[in-house]
Amino acid sequence: MRALGLRARAAARALVPVGRADKDRALHAVVRRLRAAAAEGEQGSLLSANAEDVAAARAAGLSEALVDRLVLTPARLEALAGAVLEIAALEDPVGEIIGMRRRPNGLLIGQVRIPLGVIAMIYESRPNVTVDAAALCLKSGNAVILRGGKEAARSNAALGDLVRAAVTEAGLPADAVQILPSLDREATRLLVGMNGLIDLAIPRGGEGLIRFVTEHARVPVIQHYKGVCHLFVDEGADLDLAHRLVENGKLSRPGVCNALECLLVHERLAATLLPRLASLVSTRGLEIRGDEATCKLVPAARPATPDDFGAEFLAPILAVRVVRDLDDALDHIARYGSNHTEAICTPSYDRAQRFLREVDASCVLVNASTRFNDGGELGLGAEIGISTTKLHAYGPMGLESLTTLKWIAHGDGQIR
Repeated sequence: MRALGLRARAAARALVPVGRADKDRALHAVVRRLRAAAAEGEQGSLLSANAEDVAAARAAGLSEALVDRLVLTPARLEALAGAVLEIAALEDPVGEIIGMRRRPNGLLIGQVRIPLGVIAMIYESRPNVTVDAAALCLKSGNAVILRGGKEAARSNAALGDLVRAAVTEAGLPADAVQILPSLDREATRLLVGMNGLIDLAIPRGGEGLIRFVTEHARVPVIQHYKGVCHLFVDEGADLDLAHRLVENGKLSRPGVCNALECLLVHERLAATLLPRLASLVSTRGLEIRGDEATCKLVPAARPATPDDFGAEFLAPILAVRVVRDLDDALDHIARYGSNHTEAICTPSYDRAQRFLREVDASCVLVNASTRFNDGGELGLGAEIGISTTKLHAYGPMGLESLTTLKWIAHGDGQIR
C-alpha cells in the first residue's frame, strides 16, 4: 500500500508543471477510448466486464435501483465521454492568480491556485465515478487512487486500464491514476491512514462506508453523505408544477443521491395535491409512506414509521408528511435533512427567499427538481461527488474544489 502511495506522490509532483494542453490531450484520449469501447458493444472487454458485474449484483439480490447504478451501455459510455469532453473544455484552474495587491512596504502579495496533491477516492456502485474522478483529478493536476466497491470491481478495473492507457498515450505518468486492487476494508483503512502520502480522502457511498472512512482516517476527509432530499409544496403552489417536481425528483432515477426522498405538503394544499399524486402509485409503481393525514387522502399509502422520515430509500418509495406551514417544514428539514439538497415549490417570492436563506443544504432550489444538484447541471462539467461537509467544499465538487490556494509574494529586498 505504501508503494502505491509513493507512486501516486511521484506522479503528483510530475503533474505540477504540466500545462492545460497536455492534460486536455490525455482527456481527449480517454474520450476516444470510451467511444471505441461503446462501438465494440457487448463483445468488447469493457461492456463484457460490466455485464459480469451486473449479473453478479442481481444474483446477490441487489435492488433494481442499485443495479441501475452499475449498468454501463453504449449510450452511457457516450454520456461519460461527453462529460470528459466538458471537463476538457473548462478552464484549467491551476495557476490562476487571485487578489494581487501592494502592501505598504512594497511587497506585492496574492494567492495562486494549486493542486491538492494525492486524492484517495473511495466509492461504491457507480463505475462512471472511476472516469469522472480520474478526469477531474487529471485536469486539476492531482494524482488519484481509486477504490471502488466490490460490486463494480470488473468494470472499475477495465475503466482504470482504459484511463491509464490514455494517460500514457498523452505522455503523462500512468500512476497519476491508480486502481486499488484490494476490495476489503483493511485495504481502505490502510489507504486513509497514509498521512504524508494522501492529501485528501473522499468517501462517496452509503452511511457505513462514510462512517468507516471518517473513523479510521489520519488524513483530511470530505464526506459525500447520503441524500435525504426534501420538497416542500407551499400554500398556493401550482399543482401541475408540484406534480412534475415530485415525479421527476422521485422517479426519473430513484437510486441516485439527488433523488427526492420526502415530500412535505402545506395543509391547505394537501386535499387537492395528494389525491393527484396517488396516480403515480398506479401508473409508475410509486410507494407512498405517509403520516396520518396523508393516509386519509391517499388510500393506497402505507403508514409511515418514524424511521421513514430521514431515510434514503434509493428506490421508488416516497415519505410524505402534511405540515402546518413553512416554519413546520423548516423544522422538519432541520431535523431530518442530510445537508444535501432541498427544494420548495411556491408562488411567494418572500417565502422562497426565506427558504433559500434558512435551509442548510449544499444546494437549495426554488420551483425546480432536486435532480439539478449535479455538477454537470450546475455547469461544473462532471463532479467528483457532492460534499455535505463545509470544509473546504460544499455541494458538487468540480475542478476548483480539487485545488487550494497558496500565498505568493514579490519583493525587491524587503526584510522584517
